[in-house]
Amino acid sequence: MSIYEVAQKAGVSIATVSRVINNSGSVRPETREKVEAALKELNYRPNAIARSLVVNTTNTIGILASDVRDSYYANAIYILEQEFRKLGYHVILCNTGGGPEKRRRYLGLLLEKKVDGMVLVGSIFKEKNGNQHILDASTSVPIVLLNSSLEGDNIYSVVCDDKTGVSKVVVSLALRGHRGISYVYDVDSFSGLAKLDGFTTAMKSAGLPIKKEWIIQTESGIDGGRRALKRLEDVKSTCTAIIASEDILAAGILKGLTQKGMKVPDEMVVFGYNDSIISQCTTPELSSVDNKVGALAKEASKVLYQVLQGMEVSHHNVVVPELVFRESCD
Repeated sequence: MSIYEVAQKAGVSIATVSRVINNSGSVRPETREKVEAALKELNYRPNAIARSLVVNTTNTIGILASDVRDSYYANAIYILEQEFRKLGYHVILCNTGGGPEKRRRYLGLLLEKKVDGMVLVGSIFKEKNGNQHILDASTSVPIVLLNSSLEGDNIYSVVCDDKTGVSKVVVSLALRGHRGISYVYDVDSFSGLAKLDGFTTAMKSAGLPIKKEWIIQTESGIDGGRRALKRLEDVKSTCTAIIASEDILAAGILKGLTQKGMKVPDEMVVFGYNDSIISQCTTPELSSVDNKVGALAKEASKVLYQVLQGMEVSHHNVVVPELVFRESCD
């Protein structure tokens, strides 16, 4: 029997049970009564539980990312490691790749290593067809999802409001007189779908036409951006602005436009997302949405640390993105 079952019985979070056991932090009297009743009913001895919690700590955090080569993931991982080191924790990093089975295996591996908690970096970790493996792992350790969200008693999320980020771009372009706007994206992840929703919602609110053939899903990377541009040409698009869900896609679009002799932003405006180093390496430099990866990583480490200290923590934490204007959108 685990502390998770006590939490379930009392209808509270694991962090709350921990605070009652260790008599740390503030707990409402009625909540404390429920937890103490559950402990008694399940024949738990609070001092034994507290002792096991202390003995089992390893001062180690597991971090999972699907591709450490990606600049977004790399920045997040670097900051997470720095923050946890300041807090006295070691870090185990797992590069999981894109396959769900590999992600599941790494979750199991980190549990075998007795990590105190985990951070899953990127919305790819929320599967379309079931997330029981994450829910199961959370019965043993707290899990923080960085830029994704999943309901669970011991699961916490720190997300960028990507819907608002793309919506801001649409509003800005509309104010500049653009009525034909295309949207290019790659994956149907939690973040990817939020961005797409932001595009369609803002277009409707601005009274702008939404043409399905101008909303293009393509492969990731520079080639994906080039192929998306080719598809817009094939449907004889008359759009004057293109929003890409990732800077790397926008870079491919810029390359394609340059090869065709089109002037950016005079003949076509291009807007990226992530405000990665790529946005400053293109010609012209790329306007982009700063999704605050540094703030997300710092908040994720803070949330996990506070949970491990038995503090009351919000399960859903939001960071608001900002627009960064460069040469591709005057």
